[in-house]
Amino acid sequence: MPICDGVKSFSLHRLKLAIGNWQSEINAMSIEIEKKYRLTNKQHESVRRRLPEIGAELQREEFEENTLYGGKGLSVGRSVLRLRRVGDSAILAYKKRLPTSSSIKHQREDETKVDDPTALNTILVALGFRPALVYEKRRETWVLGKAEIVIDELPFGLFMEIEGKERDIRAIEARLAAENLKAENLTYPQLTLENGKKSRGVIEARFKRVRRR
Repeated sequence: MPICDGVKSFSLHRLKLAIGNWQSEINAMSIEIEKKYRLTNKQHESVRRRLPEIGAELQREEFEENTLYGGKGLSVGRSVLRLRRVGDSAILAYKKRLPTSSSIKHQREDETKVDDPTALNTILVALGFRPALVYEKRRETWVLGKAEIVIDELPFGLFMEIEGKERDIRAIEARLAAENLKAENLTYPQLTLENGKKSRGVIEARFKRVRRR
């Protein structure tokens, strides 16, 4: 076999191995598929009224504090490292949005429960990741079949997200008569950048606190 043919064969073999490894990595990822909608007060009331009518069940209501870290390899709107606190529990998540022109977004999502969020924050800071954004959220989580519908209230607006397979998202959208609702393509971190206020070097979007007399 001529040397050039051997080199081509070896290069092709390496290329096939690289493609195979890349496909295996993609298949191993947890891919989140969702569509987000911005709601008016009237639309918010209508959707919450319609959800039980189409058979959705309310699973839980939660108040969240979400901290997004800045550091090497992280970029708001593309890839984020988020620590979400809900009561005494917390979840650390890495999310990376995949390119698409569709209003239904696909993103890699890997997460794990955290027993001690304060200790984890100390570790992340020691590794060079520092809090960059904080946003609070009130969330209702509804379930219909294998899909999840969340109704979110943030300091800068009301939103709904439907998460599941694309066909399930479109089916629930139709049953909720939500086809004409405004799709929101920005992530909550991006919206926090636009609407939050800087406090001690961190951009925050928090609900107003009621002062006790």
